[in-house]
Amino acid sequence: MSTELERTEERIRALLDNLAKLGAMRPGTLTVQYRNPVEKKTPFHQLSYTHKGRSRSEYVRPENLAAVKREVETYKKFRTIIETVTELSLEASRLRHKRE
Repeated sequence: MSTELERTEERIRALLDNLAKLGAMRPGTLTVQYRNPVEKKTPFHQLSYTHKGRSRSEYVRPENLAAVKREVETYKKFRTIIETVTELSLEASRLRHKRE
């Protein structure tokens, strides 16, 4: 019969396996900006993110928009998985020390 610790460690392994399958990713937020914001004319897409403590913004070409959207969504999944793994790892550590 599985113990709570074994079940927690199995969930961690499954999540880490999922990380390996994620693919290309990039952090940031995609927004629509306007060259003429008062009249909301001539829209373009911009990716804003922070990396190594520096904020950056990049213009996203229309032909790259779909790929960048996928990469941003993949990064959000990555962050969610990492947060869950961290929580489960803390729980597993607590369970291991509880047994000692």
